[in-house]
Amino acid sequence: MLTALDGTYGDRPDAVAVAGRTASYEELLGAARAVAADIAGAPAFAVTATASLETVAAAVGGLLAGVPFVPLPPDAGPAEREHILRDSGAALTTVDFARRSDATPPGPADPQDPALILYTSGTTGPPKGVVLTADALAADLDALATAWQWTAEDTLVHGLPLFHVHGLVLGVLGALRTGSRLVHTGRPTPQAYAAAGGSLYFGVPTVWSRIAADPTAAAALSGARLLVSGSAALPAPVFRDLERLTGHRPVERYGMTETLITVSGRAGGEVRPGTVGTPLPGIRTRIAAEPGADIGELQLTGPTLFAGYLGRPEATAAAYTEDGWFRTGDIAAVDPEDGVHRIVGRASIDMIKSGGYRIGAGEIENALLDHPKVSEAAVVGVPDTDLGQRIVAFVVAEGVTGAELTDFVATHLSVHKRPREVRFVAAIPRNAMGKPQKKLLLTDAPDTPHGTHR
Repeated sequence: MLTALDGTYGDRPDAVAVAGRTASYEELLGAARAVAADIAGAPAFAVTATASLETVAAAVGGLLAGVPFVPLPPDAGPAEREHILRDSGAALTTVDFARRSDATPPGPADPQDPALILYTSGTTGPPKGVVLTADALAADLDALATAWQWTAEDTLVHGLPLFHVHGLVLGVLGALRTGSRLVHTGRPTPQAYAAAGGSLYFGVPTVWSRIAADPTAAAALSGARLLVSGSAALPAPVFRDLERLTGHRPVERYGMTETLITVSGRAGGEVRPGTVGTPLPGIRTRIAAEPGADIGELQLTGPTLFAGYLGRPEATAAAYTEDGWFRTGDIAAVDPEDGVHRIVGRASIDMIKSGGYRIGAGEIENALLDHPKVSEAAVVGVPDTDLGQRIVAFVVAEGVTGAELTDFVATHLSVHKRPREVRFVAAIPRNAMGKPQKKLLLTDAPDTPHGTHR
């Protein structure tokens, strides 16, 4: 699984760097073996997943011992921590990176055994444990290495949280499987990214927008080979700014905790803003659309899918169609010419049915972000007695009126896609990965008469 640790790529003193601390593969392996010895035979173990060498050693130690690793968000409140520990049966473990062992761990009995248990955000109830196997992790990382031409010659740079797929699986295990040097910047500041000297960079839209707003930092990334954005849609203006400042068109990819990364743009391939590329090797996708509609729920199947929700067989069964395809809950469209996918948003909140039309919130958000006075935008549908749902836009902007923004969208998109209401806010609430938390906005969007502007 972790090819870099078996001597395939040799060793170097700075193979892994996290928040200014460095370790060789040999040092990492010794610390991971000590973790493996501590947790041997446990049903699962948990570690507070800070941006640290200790978290990296914990992830590796779990794989060596064949014990599922449960990374705890450092900012989780007491109730969330208690739920995760109780639900997973994991013992909270402390890692001492200075403690080393040369003992050979027992290893996993079967690559289909659980390797990671990652918890969902819990937006529809208590967080659910997503069980991922070593086989699924390896299949995904190998597919991404092919898509991104990711090799041991690369230096991967990112500053993403180590309790999500993006930062932990791609950003740590991916580097250890491909043999690329890993530089985790701690905080993902533009200055830290600029100083890292990487060839491959991972970021979420919030990170990329801040880099695009710092021309000096952005210019320092011009020597990179590939910029990758994920975890949320990259606004088209940020895409264009990055291209202008770095000379690179950032690659976007799509995935979920339950599926890992399944769709991506390719290194050296055509990349268009607002799209996430084509399915990775081994992945098949389809769009479940209503008759006459060109957008619908994205469904998929392949070797990267999770083994189920921990202890929730009914929830696991409900996540699949009758013929065995995973229901992503995301609304997407596929270009019939080249198969490139475009993610419109979540079915539960980003598919707006207004006046008989099915409208994706994402394209309205991108249109709003094209306005020079708008820095952030989130679009939702709220109940409306006349339209069924009316389009409400929450925007962060200065020097522009709601009516002007409505007219701007109407000139860029079909008139029926214009916002019926514009609300100005100080900021769009986001989670740790930069995804807008629209349900928090909806709690402040009571029903108002059709056609209201603010």
